[in-house]
Amino acid sequence: MSALARYFNALKKPVGGYDKVSKPLTKQLEKEGMIIHYKDEPTLIPSPFTENKKSTLVVYTPAIPSNHKELNYFKEKGYTIKKRSEVLGMLSKELKCIGIAGTHGKTSISTLTAHLFKNSSLGCNAFLGGISKNYNNNLIINPKSKHLIAEADEFDRSFLQLNPELALITSIDQDHLDIYNDQKTLNEAFAEFAEKIHKNGTFIKHKDVSLVMPENKKNNQYTYSLNGPSDFYAENIRTKEGKYWFDFVTPEEKYTKIPFALPGSLNIENAIAALSIAYVYGIDKTTMINSLKNFSGIERRFDFQINNDNLIYIDDYAHHPSEISYTIKSIREMYPDKKILGVFQPHLYSRTQHLAKEFAKSLELLDETIILDIYPAREEPIEGVTSEIIKNQIENTPANLSSKEELIDLINTKDFDILITMGAGDIDQLVEPIKNNFTESPEE
Repeated sequence: MSALARYFNALKKPVGGYDKVSKPLTKQLEKEGMIIHYKDEPTLIPSPFTENKKSTLVVYTPAIPSNHKELNYFKEKGYTIKKRSEVLGMLSKELKCIGIAGTHGKTSISTLTAHLFKNSSLGCNAFLGGISKNYNNNLIINPKSKHLIAEADEFDRSFLQLNPELALITSIDQDHLDIYNDQKTLNEAFAEFAEKIHKNGTFIKHKDVSLVMPENKKNNQYTYSLNGPSDFYAENIRTKEGKYWFDFVTPEEKYTKIPFALPGSLNIENAIAALSIAYVYGIDKTTMINSLKNFSGIERRFDFQINNDNLIYIDDYAHHPSEISYTIKSIREMYPDKKILGVFQPHLYSRTQHLAKEFAKSLELLDETIILDIYPAREEPIEGVTSEIIKNQIENTPANLSSKEELIDLINTKDFDILITMGAGDIDQLVEPIKNNFTESPEE
């Protein structure tokens, strides 16, 4: 949403909005000239929008509940109202859209791809789901570029609004069962997304994604993976001077000695996905290598907050069992002998209810776990569904429950070398307090 807000702001349109809480991102949007408030109250809607109903577009996400007072005010007053995905879909019709879909990895691959394109002669416009550290932004605008890079979000079937020239699918793991009910329905939605690729467009998928395009679709089809067999993969992966190095294998040739600073094999696989898109669009080898070399990462994606001899603290957006497993395994790769304490905030009652066993299994990869209360987002509580149903299924490793208020005191009682916080709710609001807990000098 903030990327779309920035887009319209860049077009010199008045932009206002509501958010549940004030955070660094919303404060930055205010600095950029947007009018934001934090209480669901129609009387707080700024006058430029209440006085100019015909020229006001209201954009919302499915995260807004149906009983939201301001959304219902706009509906009752007859404003033009569109979902975020609809607006993105309209923009995707005007440009050559690259849609990156999957139940995990979208933000990392989208941001990497945008970075590769921005540094090439093609340029790009990009709407990203995270803040790129290279640009301190989740929006890239280039009026001269014909390319649009967008995350294709499966939640609420949003990605079906896009019109991709190229589509990439990372994974179709069980998720959003409050929307799809079962895996079969989720698979069908991804198949429908793939069907939307332009007739002579390109389809790239991870080799483990079983989705098959119909024969009558004349798309160029490719697969990618960390280490083959597939059309694009990495070879000769090694570490040197704090960086990963690998060779990039394509259907026609091999690019050798590519440096990449982000940690973990999952990030190398994400890089392979982004490189495969760049390769299809003809971005040259030198641009690819130089762009990867100076890629700084994304906020809340394996985001080092503290990294010294005494303590490593990483914050990550992981909120699905697969993502949690990948993240913890990446830490183990880098620090095989370190003791890891993880703090996890479950996101949504429905996801917790459906995937409690899977969450427990992924969290068992830690040496010890602290589980916070469920972040409800748009949902009402479900009877009997609490963080305890995850804790009760964790075997062989210690697990604790904690409130946000008690968390830092509990962390201070634990013995660990590495701390990781994970979740998609408001756990990001705890990052600075946790960081300060370790870095601030005690008062004399």
